[in-house]
Amino acid sequence: MPEIVTIGLDIAKNVFQVHAVDRSGRIVLRKALRRSQIQSFFSALPPCLIEMEACATAHHWARTLMAFGHAVRLIPPAYVKPYLRRQKNDAADAAAICEAVTRPSMRFVPVKSPQQQSTLMLHGARDLLTGQRTALINALRGHCAELGIVVAQGARNTRQLIALIHDDTSPDLPVTARIALQPLAAMLIGIEAQIAKLDKAILAAHRSNPVSLRLATIPGIGPIVASCLSASVPDAGLFQGSREFAAYLGLVPRQHSTGGKARLGSISKMGNRHLRKLLVVGAHAALYSMKSGKTRTALAEGARSLLAKKSFKVVAVALANKMARIAWAVIARSTAYEPGSTGAAGRRPHRRRAQTIRP
Repeated sequence: MPEIVTIGLDIAKNVFQVHAVDRSGRIVLRKALRRSQIQSFFSALPPCLIEMEACATAHHWARTLMAFGHAVRLIPPAYVKPYLRRQKNDAADAAAICEAVTRPSMRFVPVKSPQQQSTLMLHGARDLLTGQRTALINALRGHCAELGIVVAQGARNTRQLIALIHDDTSPDLPVTARIALQPLAAMLIGIEAQIAKLDKAILAAHRSNPVSLRLATIPGIGPIVASCLSASVPDAGLFQGSREFAAYLGLVPRQHSTGGKARLGSISKMGNRHLRKLLVVGAHAALYSMKSGKTRTALAEGARSLLAKKSFKVVAVALANKMARIAWAVIARSTAYEPGSTGAAGRRPHRRRAQTIRP
C-alpha cells in the first residue's frame, strides 16, 4: 500500500468511510469499514493525520485512534460544508473532511477527556429534566386554571397545587380531575428530586476542578456555569483572544456589512447554545445586584452607565459578553478574577505566555 499521510474519516453508527491521500495529495485509498473493523484497521496503519467531524461519538473515536499513535483533528461540521462537492454521500463527506484539514486557517475542536464529557453529561441531563419540569408545571397550572384554581407565579408555589391534588377531602377538585393530575404531580416530585441529585454532582465536579473554582470568582458565574465552561473549553489557547471567544459563543452582533458600511444586528447566536444561555442567565442575576449601586467595581460601574441608555435585557447580553471575555482571560492566564482591573480581559496576552498554556 502507498504511504498514507492524511485520512478523512466520515463516522456513523455502523458504516465508516475512509478517504486517504499521500504526501502529494493523490488519493490512495477509498474504503468503507464496519464499526467492528475500525480498531483493527487503524492499529495496523502507520501513524498519520486523521480528521473527523466533531459530531456524535467523535471524541471517543479520537481518543481511540490517538492511542494507536495517530494525530487526530476534529473539525466543526459547518467548516467542512464548503468543501463538499455536488451530491452528498459518505464518500464525498470523507473527501471533504480530508480537503478541509489542509487549509491553513482551519479551526479545530479540542478532544475532550472522558471526565470532561461526563461533566457535560450532567449538564445535559439537568437541562433535559429542567425542561420536563417546566412542561409539567405548565400542565398542572393550565388544568387547574380550567377549574378556577390559580396560585401565584413561581415554581415553588406549584407545591400548593400538588398538595391540593393529593388532598382527597378538598371539594375544589373533582375526583376525575384528581385521578388525571396525580400522575403529573408524582412525575414532577420525582423530577425535582433528580434535579437536586444532579446539582449535587455538578457541585462536586466544580469543587474538584481548580479552573472551575477560578471561574466562579467572576460575577454572575456560579458552580453550574463555571463547571460547564471549564469542561467545554479545555484549551483557551485555541482562541486568539477574548473577543474571539465571545464571538465563538455567539455573543457578538451579527454582521451584514458591505461597501465599507457596517451593518450590525442582534447577536449571532452561534456556537454552544447551552453555554450561551447559562452566561445570559447569570448576567441577568448579576445585573440585578449591580443595578442597586452597592457593588463598586469597574464591571458594575460600566453596567450601570449602560443601563442609563439601553434596556435591561440588552445590557444583560452585553454583560454576558463581558463575562465570557473575562472567563477566557481567567482560563488562559490561570489566575482568578480581579474586580479592580479594567480592560484586562479584552487584551490579548503576550505571545510567549500564550504558548505556555498549550498542551
